[in-house]
Amino acid sequence: MTSWSPILPETVWSKVAAVLRKELGEGPFNSYVAPSNVRPGPYGDPVLVTPTAYARDWISRNAARRAQELWTQHDPDSRVLEIKSRVEYEDEARGQGGVEAVVAESPAPVAVAPVVIEAVSQNRITGLQERLTFESFVAGRGNEFAFQMSRQVASWADGHFNPVFFHGPYGYGKTHLLNAIGWEAQQRRPDAKIVYLTAEKFTSTFVKALMDKSTAAFKDEVRSADLLLVDDVHFIGGKTSSQEELFHTLTSLIENNRRVVFTADRPPSQLSEIEARLRSHLSSGLVCALDVADQSLRMGIIERKLEQLSQRLGSAQNPRSDVLHFLAERVPGSIRELEGAVNTLVASAGPRLGSLTLEEAMALLQPNLKVAVERRVTVDEIQKLVSDHFGLKQADLLSERRTRSVARPRQVAMWLCKQHTTRSYPDIGRRFGGRDHTTVLHAVKKVEELLQADDQIARDVEALTRKLRNV
Repeated sequence: MTSWSPILPETVWSKVAAVLRKELGEGPFNSYVAPSNVRPGPYGDPVLVTPTAYARDWISRNAARRAQELWTQHDPDSRVLEIKSRVEYEDEARGQGGVEAVVAESPAPVAVAPVVIEAVSQNRITGLQERLTFESFVAGRGNEFAFQMSRQVASWADGHFNPVFFHGPYGYGKTHLLNAIGWEAQQRRPDAKIVYLTAEKFTSTFVKALMDKSTAAFKDEVRSADLLLVDDVHFIGGKTSSQEELFHTLTSLIENNRRVVFTADRPPSQLSEIEARLRSHLSSGLVCALDVADQSLRMGIIERKLEQLSQRLGSAQNPRSDVLHFLAERVPGSIRELEGAVNTLVASAGPRLGSLTLEEAMALLQPNLKVAVERRVTVDEIQKLVSDHFGLKQADLLSERRTRSVARPRQVAMWLCKQHTTRSYPDIGRRFGGRDHTTVLHAVKKVEELLQADDQIARDVEALTRKLRNV
């Protein structure tokens, strides 16, 4: 089994990444390498975890060999740097028991190393990204409530919820908001101690403290925070001792009226790999979702990204409107991947950006992005998707139940069938428990009205539509 190195993988990776940024260029680096993080593998070797399988494949083809060369230069133990997608890493971590499987088998070293925690205190900021502020965050229908709650936390306002838990798909702004809270809170209270940690950092630092017999110092550092920010808390799942420590840390901070903010890719109730009492604590304050970005929000993000690139590159060109709408409507994935598509287009087009036709833009994006393609959508697929989204059984949509909790999702499903299939009104009605075509017609008209008057229905329909497109 690989021994634990006294040099943290994050330290080595920061040196490797700095060189890769220069050699690959800002565009490719920010699109594929920057969103990736080094995490501990099940047997001690470092793993570069990418947000998507596509990013993993791109790095494997274009940067893996160079990354390993640089890693060997800076790592005295010459550990092998593996590259895995986030899904692969999580699946393996659940199967192996994660980093903590090493703790019980590793002898404790004689020397006691100092505990290293990323903190914001006394005007010193480490661990936060300077570009991730409230000013650079684009708010819209899918994230506006989360944005408002983040501003409230950062203002140190009285009567706050505690803890605050933000959840949503990868790349939709959770880390951005967490960083922005840290910057704003520090600016408002420079004397406050603000600790920012990823769940992986919390785990690896706690594991190291266990091995070094310095857990008291670790606890003092984290539990003395005025504001604790923990990103991607779902990564702590399956790690028993770290969950225990996080539970007691959270309890201590809340009892002492200190503030805590978490992010995860799911709400606490769905973190099945985390023990029940910790899930309960995570749910006890405010649970706030960041929903899938609608088209207007995606357009705002594209415009902001173009403005940033214009300032950096000294060019004021913008793509034609049909190219902008193509980016907003047809580029699949998260906000981060959308920004990566803009980077790719700007870097590839160069001075031709403003005159680029839609066909030329699609050709430039095709080698680097999985451009969404039209596919056949079935009524059965829509029924399953809608029932899952609203927490129902598919049979409920076909039943005679007329309560609003069933009738409204049924109407939404009928509307989606009319929009995304070639089925007629009578055919759709037959597939919803033998209903008359007038029922389907009424449902379609009703949803059309609600889309203009009911923000929640509009959000639901937008999210379901994007899921149908595999976004």
